[in-house]
Amino acid sequence: MRRKSRLTASDFDPEVLRLFDQYVHGQIDRRGFLVAAARFAAGAAGAAGLLAALSPRFAEAQQIRPDDTRLTARHVEFPSPAGHGTGRGYLVRPARARRPLPVVLVVHENRGLNPHIEDVARRLALEQYIAFAPDALFPLGGYPGDEDQARALFARLDQGKTREDFLAAAAFARTLEGSNGRLGVVGFCWGGQMSHFLATRLPDLAAAAPFYGPAPTPEEAAKVKAELLVVLAANDDRVNTTWPPYRAALDAAGVRYSVYQPPGTQHGFHNDTTPRYDQAAAREAWKRTLALFERTLRAERRRRKA
Repeated sequence: MRRKSRLTASDFDPEVLRLFDQYVHGQIDRRGFLVAAARFAAGAAGAAGLLAALSPRFAEAQQIRPDDTRLTARHVEFPSPAGHGTGRGYLVRPARARRPLPVVLVVHENRGLNPHIEDVARRLALEQYIAFAPDALFPLGGYPGDEDQARALFARLDQGKTREDFLAAAAFARTLEGSNGRLGVVGFCWGGQMSHFLATRLPDLAAAAPFYGPAPTPEEAAKVKAELLVVLAANDDRVNTTWPPYRAALDAAGVRYSVYQPPGTQHGFHNDTTPRYDQAAAREAWKRTLALFERTLRAERRRRKA
């Protein structure tokens, strides 16, 4: 159940939000956040309270229970010979699918496969998709249950091998029983960056919805065959500065894409476990994501309309 009185981004000084973003993305450590944020609160204790208020609350934000009887969910392993050898992910599908379904990769932020991303995968499965959410941290033991520990582990990953793991996850997803053979991807923050990467490496990827993920270099744009929905926050200079040159390259390459950048939003606005969540913007971004997948991944419906 959600909190009755929920904090939002407007309850925090913009500088505190900027510091939190730096902390979440490893530009400053916990002590650096507390020291810098102390001037916006009553000393160290107040700064610790700010950090606690901004940190995820998974149980309160959960929308779909893990044991929801409308779904079947399990963790499965897959081969990744060019990556870490073996990968693992969370596989969710409708319990009673009447026809082959599209598969959507769900890619987490820079903390691994935490409860929030598993919840997002379940939301997709209830929309009649097979959702597969790989865990980049599996080679290091998987998501540890603590966000600080997860960030520390994430910094130890060999990103080259991790990219290969996600390419292997896409290959595995294509072989899933009950798939209609069409593949999409949605990812958030680091997962948004990974979604962009996959779009440059998978010519048969039908759709990608990168949420506030840094864009690839412009030279990569011509490789994209998928249709893109690029979701950006309004207040997110770290990510947004990467977008204009890539957008120009996408235009030059004739790539199909749309952009959704709702005003007043912060990086992470779709994540409903923290005060950066913006309900109206998140709902609209999700609506557009589902519309993209409906249009590009349900081949049988497109044939019937033709």
